[in-house]
Amino acid sequence: MQCSWKSMVLLALASIAIQYTAIRTFSSNPLSFLCSVGLAPSGLTVNCSPKELMQVGQETPVDLDHSCDRSPSHANSSPSLSNPSYNVTKRTHILILATTRSGSSFVGQLFNQHPEVFYLFEPLYHVQLALLPRLAQSRNLAERRVMLGAARDLLRSLYHCNLHSLESYIQPRPARHSTDKLFRRGASRSLCSPPVCEAPLGSKEQVLVLADEGECVRKCGPLNVSVAAEVCRAKRHAAIKTVRIPQVSDLRALIEDPRLNLKVVQLVRDPRGILASRIETFRDTYRLWRLWRATGRRPHNLDLGQINTVCEDFLRSVSVGLARPTWLKGRYMLLRYEDLARFPLQKTKELYSFLGLVLDHNVVDWIINNTRGSSGLSSWQKFTTVRDSAANAENWRVKLSFDMVVYTQTVCQPLLGLLGYKTIFHPRELRNLSHSLVEDRTFLPFF
Repeated sequence: MQCSWKSMVLLALASIAIQYTAIRTFSSNPLSFLCSVGLAPSGLTVNCSPKELMQVGQETPVDLDHSCDRSPSHANSSPSLSNPSYNVTKRTHILILATTRSGSSFVGQLFNQHPEVFYLFEPLYHVQLALLPRLAQSRNLAERRVMLGAARDLLRSLYHCNLHSLESYIQPRPARHSTDKLFRRGASRSLCSPPVCEAPLGSKEQVLVLADEGECVRKCGPLNVSVAAEVCRAKRHAAIKTVRIPQVSDLRALIEDPRLNLKVVQLVRDPRGILASRIETFRDTYRLWRLWRATGRRPHNLDLGQINTVCEDFLRSVSVGLARPTWLKGRYMLLRYEDLARFPLQKTKELYSFLGLVLDHNVVDWIINNTRGSSGLSSWQKFTTVRDSAANAENWRVKLSFDMVVYTQTVCQPLLGLLGYKTIFHPRELRNLSHSLVEDRTFLPFF
């Protein structure tokens, strides 16, 4: 009995030592920790290895998210954040969950223009770049979970203003916490204004920063990550936009974290509009789609998964959100791009009301100034008057052939019905822009 008691004490001491070593390893280099995670004790696994994930997937597929997100509460914290300058109980963290060419850049600007919001544009780009191409086209659920685990870990760190955790994914790795390789830095006002930006920018020049993101990098020089982290702590709220998380259920571990106060805005758009926009924007990737449109004949080697995946992910994610599970209560809002295009100010007010934020006059001014431009502006400025905005939201109807629309409707029919997008059955319906294909639907936030 005495021997057993001593063994228990030794085991407990060994466990504490292992935990301390694992936490120090992850804090200093999370990417290396990700690569060597198979050596960590199972109770402290931050990101499961592909082998472990496949075992989990075979045994309990519904619990994959939780099995890969069991890191201790302090694993992602930094010593400098032990006594944050902000009041975490009043701090709101916002995640814009979207897909490419769905209007997410415009929604991001609705927070970027708020003086008390620290905004980051697609920080998960660096995670994707670091873990790809090996995981890029993977259909393996286990490997996808590896990337999602790393993405969740990074998001948690960024919301706590531990921006140094991002350095492990930036290539080349920042020297002395300084880098000029942060993806789309110019899309964030916080990163292009004093004290982060050493070059004082007047009001006229700030407009240039937003119109030409490269202007920020040229005028401000390399980004000092440490200074940016201090600015993050000084802001009352933080917002992040991402198109690299497939479904809201992938965020459950973060949403249920009481320290984060995370609220998710899921932005959706008619998949026919997403397809038309991608064909115009990503011309090489969607070359065969353009060939189909030009010739009227669908190429035999066309990658139909490019639109199928969008509809599948949307359908799964939106179905979860609209089912209103208890873990999403007060944390989820569905926003249609088309509604924002038609009623930008009204929808922004609803958005801020859901988040519990005060709508700053800077945001209102920005909406007014950026919903009166011409259709030739950049992707997040293609909003003119309310009438023109609605027309822009449905201009895919003059960019896609009828056959392409019919195919998209066939594979995306459940999603179209769920979100209130009307199906067309004749070419005349497609080109009749006086008749909207967006049903009047009200998607109330889940309180």
